[in-house]
Amino acid sequence: MAFPALTAASDEPENMADAHQYALFPNEEAPRLQKVVDVVVGVLCSHQQPSAWDLVNTIERELGWKARWSLKAAVSELKSASTSKKAWRAYLESLTESGDLDAALRGADAPKKEIASSIDSLLRHSKVYQYSEQFREMVSFMARFRDYAPYNNMLVRMQNPTCSFYATERDWCDRFGRNLKEDARPMLILAPMHPVMLVYALDETEGKDLPKELENFASYQGEWKPDWLERTVQNAAVRDRIRVDFKILSSTNAGFATLAHSTGEWKMRIAIHSQLDEPSQYGTLCHELAHIYLGHLGSDRDHWWQSRTDLDSRAVEIEAESTAFIVTTRLGLAGSSAAYVSRYLNAGPLPSSVSLDQVAKVATRIQQMVDRTFRPRE
Repeated sequence: MAFPALTAASDEPENMADAHQYALFPNEEAPRLQKVVDVVVGVLCSHQQPSAWDLVNTIERELGWKARWSLKAAVSELKSASTSKKAWRAYLESLTESGDLDAALRGADAPKKEIASSIDSLLRHSKVYQYSEQFREMVSFMARFRDYAPYNNMLVRMQNPTCSFYATERDWCDRFGRNLKEDARPMLILAPMHPVMLVYALDETEGKDLPKELENFASYQGEWKPDWLERTVQNAAVRDRIRVDFKILSSTNAGFATLAHSTGEWKMRIAIHSQLDEPSQYGTLCHELAHIYLGHLGSDRDHWWQSRTDLDSRAVEIEAESTAFIVTTRLGLAGSSAAYVSRYLNAGPLPSSVSLDQVAKVATRIQQMVDRTFRPRE
């Protein structure tokens, strides 16, 4: 899709600093802006809709750090261009209206966001995770390990694909009676209130024999708790204004998510087949919430989640059911997710638009809806 060459704005700069900046590069602005537009269009044409931080990194990698000065103008041009697809405009609008693009350009939350936004790029450039079987193994690891969030499990798996169990130095010592080896190699994960935390794989430690909790860390003992479904439905309604209805659907339709077209308080609406048992209803709810939070239905009017509508049906289903699989597996629920996802994975190489980054974040978000009650958003 070709866009006409752009010319530099004729408006006077708002302050002397801007005037000085344009004076330094009087002949570079228009060509650079066009190059930035071309790169962004290339990303969108490949059906990728990355985070603002990842988009900034892509622009700097392709065109150099000066190109970031033209990114907001390029996004503005593409939002208003008649040749832009509706899905592109919605995605770009969500980047700007949510404040993510401004935050990324000024370096806000740099340490944490740089790690988070680079994950998808690493995965796309790693041959290991371009294949369905390796993707399946990654999702399984993210689901089984309950001591840490799915996103951190993904980070560990990427840094050490052979890791079977990991913990902090203190946990190894206090909980398991094991010490770090002399040349133990640390791995980075994200930590609450801090940018990163160091953890170590089992093979990097020595000491007492392994306790059974290490040997069986992926097992889960317990029964279904009805308040899991009740609390998730309540949080969806109170925090995110997503209405969940239980009604009789066809025998081949467990549930669906759609826009709430009424003018009332609801942003999205989910319907779940009322004849399913509660664990099945919960698994279906996780799948439909994943579609919403992954942006498959577009962003809401307040941009509480990103717009990612320009994905094919195969990528959409892989992301949504992988998310549901991670959440339900971590709660000890066995369902048909693995077989469901396999049908899409076996159809060919993993689509480049599938975002493990987004899957990990949304899985964490949905699991939190089981653990505690949220207040309404401001």
